[in-house]
Amino acid sequence: MRFYLTTHKRHWVRLTDVPLFLKSEHFVNAVKQDEAQGPYAVDSGGFSELQRHGQWTRTPRQYVDDLRRIWECVGPYDWAAPQDWMCEDAIIHGGWHGGQYFVGTRLSVAEHQRHTVANFLELRSLAPELRIAPVLQGRTIPDYERCAELYERAGVDLTQEPTVGLGSVCRLQSTREGAAIVTAMAAHGFKLHGFGFKTLGLAKVGHLLASADSAAWSSHARHRPALPGHTHKNCANCLPYALRWRTRVLNALPTWQQPTLDAA
Repeated sequence: MRFYLTTHKRHWVRLTDVPLFLKSEHFVNAVKQDEAQGPYAVDSGGFSELQRHGQWTRTPRQYVDDLRRIWECVGPYDWAAPQDWMCEDAIIHGGWHGGQYFVGTRLSVAEHQRHTVANFLELRSLAPELRIAPVLQGRTIPDYERCAELYERAGVDLTQEPTVGLGSVCRLQSTREGAAIVTAMAAHGFKLHGFGFKTLGLAKVGHLLASADSAAWSSHARHRPALPGHTHKNCANCLPYALRWRTRVLNALPTWQQPTLDAA
């Protein structure tokens, strides 16, 4: 399993060779681009986009142009997420959830799945040379099975894809329901990426994932004193803290499923 540190600090790509996961917008809005020293993957920022607008405001062509610039300026990435449509209740129904306001798409899970697959096909048509990964979306195991069937009907063999994202599971990943979804999709032979996986989720199903990412280190640091010798209030934006947290998480996994710490 390759374990990516999720961060909004784009300049970290030149400071560490540990795998990083960053939103495309953080690169696109940058005046200066830093060359990556290690592996990294690109998030499309779909959760924030749908939370704020209830739809995508960037066209597929704009997104492809952004991905090409990132590839050329920062270096080849492992893969990039498509402009997928998450299926969490907050995204679909809107309203206040966990102190955050969601506009709400007011669409069905099935419509979100169709939008997700259609976008992947369009992105791959526009930029077949780019490493854009398909993503499975749903709420229940039958939902995810239907999403996989949509890809199959479109001629996409997910078993041959180097990465298949598993969306809308980050809030379920430590539960029995979340573990069942991961297990069911892994049984197809898909090389799954788990978005937003934390310690408990990794302990349960990390052995079934090809990769995962997490930003949990930042919220973890926000509620603790800064590391000794650090002058900031807390280490919520601190690379040394993030690297220590990552090492602790990987060391805490069962020994039979621990990846190498450099995840190279």
